[in-house]
Amino acid sequence: MPMPPPKPSTEGPRDRQVFHEMGQLVRALEANGPQSLDDLAVMVGASYWESNRFEHAVAFAITDGLVVKQADGTVSAT
Repeated sequence: MPMPPPKPSTEGPRDRQVFHEMGQLVRALEANGPQSLDDLAVMVGASYWESNRFEHAVAFAITDGLVVKQADGTVSAT
């Protein structure tokens, strides 16, 4: 029996919601400038998001080059 084809991507699964969440992060950073992750989470209402959604959205935004993590720990839109 042949092996199934590989997944189209080696990165973790994405869904439509993560693209929306990444957009929220970028818009908040564009409007308010560089922020700590805690302040950014408050700005986008991450406490109402499902568990770990904020962290995943930040990670994907950084990986995609939409957000840059600075040496001081803040993040900013590119």
